[in-house]
Amino acid sequence: MARSRKTVPLKEILPGLRRLGRAFWPQIRQQGPMLGLSLLVLLFSIAARVLEPWPLKLIFDWIIIPPDPADGSAALSALQPPGFLDDTGLLLGTLVLVLVAFTTLRAIGEYYSRVGMALAATRIITDIRARMFSHLQRLSLRYHNQARSGDLVTRFTYDVERLRDTAVTALLPLVANLLTLVAMFGVMFWFDWTLALIPLAVLPLFYLSTVRASRSIQKVVREQRKRDGALAAATAEVIGAIKYVQALSLGSLQEKAFARQNKKSLKQGAQAQRLSASLERKVDIILAVATALVLWRGVYLVVAGAITPGTLILFITYLKFVFRPMRQVAKYLTRIARATASGERILEVLDTTPEILDRPDAVEAGALTGRIRFDQVSFGYRPGKPALSGIDIRIEPGERVALVGPSGSGKSTLLALLLRLYDPDAGRVLVDGRDIREYTVESLRRQFSMVLQDSVLFAVSIRDNIAYGDLNAEPAAVEAAARLANAHDFIMALPEGYDTVIGERGATLSGGQLQRMRGPGDAAR
Repeated sequence: MARSRKTVPLKEILPGLRRLGRAFWPQIRQQGPMLGLSLLVLLFSIAARVLEPWPLKLIFDWIIIPPDPADGSAALSALQPPGFLDDTGLLLGTLVLVLVAFTTLRAIGEYYSRVGMALAATRIITDIRARMFSHLQRLSLRYHNQARSGDLVTRFTYDVERLRDTAVTALLPLVANLLTLVAMFGVMFWFDWTLALIPLAVLPLFYLSTVRASRSIQKVVREQRKRDGALAAATAEVIGAIKYVQALSLGSLQEKAFARQNKKSLKQGAQAQRLSASLERKVDIILAVATALVLWRGVYLVVAGAITPGTLILFITYLKFVFRPMRQVAKYLTRIARATASGERILEVLDTTPEILDRPDAVEAGALTGRIRFDQVSFGYRPGKPALSGIDIRIEPGERVALVGPSGSGKSTLLALLLRLYDPDAGRVLVDGRDIREYTVESLRRQFSMVLQDSVLFAVSIRDNIAYGDLNAEPAAVEAAARLANAHDFIMALPEGYDTVIGERGATLSGGQLQRMRGPGDAAR
């Protein structure tokens, strides 16, 4: 759904984050204790950060420029060192140690908060990845035929990982900086509200500066994620068909097509970085102006005796602590925008409803005898273009039936309907007199064995590939299946026999060996 370009970026990002939060709330809730503990430690580190510059203020007010007892100014005489710290050396040493203690406590708090958040985020992402993997396997062949495998792999790996990385490197620092901002502004208003108004007045200017740039950044980021998905899909297609690409000398043609897409992705990536860098430079200038105004006003207040020199130092230090992270807001917003876009791509997959589902009243298919009936079955891969129309076939148990016809006549489609990889648009497919939609999908498919047109092998051991036909098969059954396929001899000639791990898609085997290997799994049944 198209978004209005007038919408403020933060209003664009926050709904996306809320949607992700609702979608992944079960996983987030499981990590509630870890997240709560990380938040408490974060608050502790923020308190230490707020207190960290106080020893420096007291060094200025008590040692470098001590107050004159005869001076009637409340600001200059209100804070006096305790009597037991009358010795200057002892006072300085104590304040220096307190400074080190606050810095150490802040660093420890930030460390454990980040580690806790990282651990919780990793657990959440692990659950999301498992959920996505399970969901992908339940989606119909219609979905997988239309989707691009490289793009799905990108969503499954890169997009999921971006969510975890952003939670630790962008979302947590952004929350910490906002809480620190509130705490330090509270202290500054407590000391002198007129001086605190200067940096506060700069915040709207800073916000308006980020709005325009962030809108452009988010738009570019979304387009870049789409481009990256298409690039990954194109790469996967070439790698999957590398034998034919090399045999037909299509390398140069594929390289030109890849180069065009790669340049577009590079251009969008550079544009996002340029916009982000431009925003950071604008923020630097705004913060420099704010610091100069605070310094100008603060010196007048010190001279007038309204505040102490240490208080002015505290203000300047707070400005550094508060606004220094705000230079990174553009980077945080960019990362969060990218994570939101990645999360939306993940939800696009998870929100896809599987076409093939068990009915609420579906029953387990017992040992089927094999009586098959296609009852006036019609089916089309696309609306208005039927691949099968009014098919009526009866096959009795024990019969051997060959389906003969030209390419595209629907032979494979009939088998796909029998396995319930698709559901017919009209009519019924019955096995043992019962509509196959009344059986659970898993129990139905367990009843079938098939030899595929293409050799499909996984990058595991030969023994495991054969045992996929029957997960409970004993080693003797695996060997017997291999002998039936005339594969035992060449398997034993391999370095580790049945324990030899074959390459992806069986790349380490010859064509003939692949042909023999694709049958043993079914024979093991």
